[in-house]
Amino acid sequence: MVREGFERNYVYEPKVWVSSLISDSERHYFDEFVSIIERLRGPGGCPWDREQKLTDLSTYIVEEAYELTDAITAGDMSKIREEAGDLLLQIVFLSSVASEAGKEFNIESVVKGIGDKLIRRHPHVFNAPKAGEDFDMDSEQVIRNWERIKQEERRDKKEDASILSGLPKGLPPLLKAHRMQGKAAHIGFDWPKGDLRPLFDKLDEEVAELKEAVAFAEFGKNEGTKNSAIEGELGDLLFMAVNLARHLNVNPDSALSMTCNKFATRFQRVERDVAESGRYLNDCSLEELDALWEEAKKREAVFYKGKEIY
Repeated sequence: MVREGFERNYVYEPKVWVSSLISDSERHYFDEFVSIIERLRGPGGCPWDREQKLTDLSTYIVEEAYELTDAITAGDMSKIREEAGDLLLQIVFLSSVASEAGKEFNIESVVKGIGDKLIRRHPHVFNAPKAGEDFDMDSEQVIRNWERIKQEERRDKKEDASILSGLPKGLPPLLKAHRMQGKAAHIGFDWPKGDLRPLFDKLDEEVAELKEAVAFAEFGKNEGTKNSAIEGELGDLLFMAVNLARHLNVNPDSALSMTCNKFATRFQRVERDVAESGRYLNDCSLEELDALWEEAKKREAVFYKGKEIY
């Protein structure tokens, strides 16, 4: 029999089940969550959970991160909470697997490590200023100080101290370009702020160079060389577009994702219109499909100062 206002809580300890009655206000949800994972991985737990290895978790971690990103983009707070929990599950699960495997960390050391790092990299918050030090910083100065401290930590560990060395190799290229440019900007290697004209000029220059590479390829005989030249110039153009996005305070990944979603919405509307006419897409001419596409655009057109902008 459980008293009203209380619920039976099971706390897992190695090889032992402990049943206790505690009020909801006294529960430590994070500790309880860790205990649930340990129970799933422990003797008599879930066969699937017990089979998982560190290498098995990489795919799930990436997948859950993207699902959380989708929820944030959608602005669905309930979904954001749910997906944040799913991502947290992967971190706690990974830590549990590592501790069982005799590795050097568990969830406690993970939490302690990130806490210590935050304190170490925010001296303007947690440390008393020394003589001559000025802790009155703006956001840009804070970021530069963060990168400086990070480089010092890498040197102490005999690691690559480049400001670009911390970027994951598997980062999607669009996001990697954005992060690389941002990190370089933190130490002052950037286009001047407040004037977008040089960036647009550079973008035009990259377009011209791509056109030149395409024109040159028409006369070239080596397919590999032609493709390499075009690929290189197209990469330069994309990299510059990311640079422009950064100076416009636009996340290029989010912008491209929005455009992909917009394209999908319009194309699916074209598909529905064709289906309602009793035909298939292959039955339509390009002119007919273009007309349906323009009609789909008009249904969702956004206007700025009386002009349709998309």
